[in-house]
Amino acid sequence: MICFGLPFLRRFAVLLCLLWAWPAQAGHIRIAAAADLKFAMDAVLASFHKDHPADVVDVVYGSSGQFQTQIEQGAPYDLFFSADIAFPQALATAGLAASPVRAYAVGRIVLWSASQDASRMTLASLADPAIQRIAIANPKHAPYGRRAEAALRAAGLWQKVEAKLVYGENIAQAAQFVQTGNAQVGIIALSLALSPELASRGRYGTIPESLYPALEQGYILTRQARDNPLAGQFADYIGSPAARDILTRCGFVLPDRPAP
Repeated sequence: MICFGLPFLRRFAVLLCLLWAWPAQAGHIRIAAAADLKFAMDAVLASFHKDHPADVVDVVYGSSGQFQTQIEQGAPYDLFFSADIAFPQALATAGLAASPVRAYAVGRIVLWSASQDASRMTLASLADPAIQRIAIANPKHAPYGRRAEAALRAAGLWQKVEAKLVYGENIAQAAQFVQTGNAQVGIIALSLALSPELASRGRYGTIPESLYPALEQGYILTRQARDNPLAGQFADYIGSPAARDILTRCGFVLPDRPAP
């Protein structure tokens, strides 16, 4: 029979208390997110951190098309939130996803200006000779740029305004061109036009959704996130009531909810 003395039992009890109190190792994930999500995602992260104060979430905002290429080339992102669901679908088809592709929102485009009352403008207003520079995202790799081009073509305005266009690498840069006066008007994401930074400096006008293909947005966990439980927890959080309310307030239409 093995007997333990009182001093040993005390030390053992202290050790158990220390082990019990030792904090769990913090998780860490990296997210690639479309530029239109900047303000919405920042708010979602702030809400998520309330329940995950020790975990680290790094986010890079940019062009969805460029992110797809980077992930194909091995960029270390755990989640990819795309402004066009086609980009994560392509990654999933290539075997680079650790989850099914999930739709999270539908984006919309609007006219926005810091120098003019865009709420009184239509796409036809862009043909006015007084408007000399119009900012859009680059249609070659930015989903919002493609929708802007589609709307201008559908309205019969592309040839009339093409020479006036200045291209941002992503939709946030296009908005910045207008904000800084390098363009008089921009066709940007509603989510950016509603952000505190832009809403306080300009006004926006709606563009009929019938003029451009629906901008369904989606996300995946990448292959890198297979063994990262925090990535799965954050992916699930996007479907929570708190995250969905933030997306709605930021101008996104949820896939299963009608437009306001």
